[in-house]
Amino acid sequence: MKYFGEIAATAFTIGLVGAALTGPALAHHSFAMFDQTKKVSKVSATVAEFRFTNPHSFVVVNVEEGSRVTRYVLECSSVNMMRKGGWKFNTIKAGDKVDIIFFPLRNGKPGGMLNSIKVPDGRTLAGW
Repeated sequence: MKYFGEIAATAFTIGLVGAALTGPALAHHSFAMFDQTKKVSKVSATVAEFRFTNPHSFVVVNVEEGSRVTRYVLECSSVNMMRKGGWKFNTIKAGDKVDIIFFPLRNGKPGGMLNSIKVPDGRTLAGW
């Protein structure tokens, strides 16, 4: 009976630790910083950088807006999810021209969550 009590206490402790870690994990995956009620599109954006990494990939583009160039940092899904959607590490590279649609950042800074991108070979790929 003593052995059962030790197992129960250990299981309870592991459960408490797991529950405590759930909050930060869910907070990490919050999309609250993106305004998903608005979609912004940019045509002929120039890829500055493509980071095909976990936990999230990023596409960084430069967009000519009047007489100035604005750099947008766009968050994407994980490498695994993007591969399932047709992405590869070399799908885009610096200098490529792309058309993008994204959900902007709520704070007004140039960036957001990539919704879709038309890549140089003509395919349209999802960012999430």
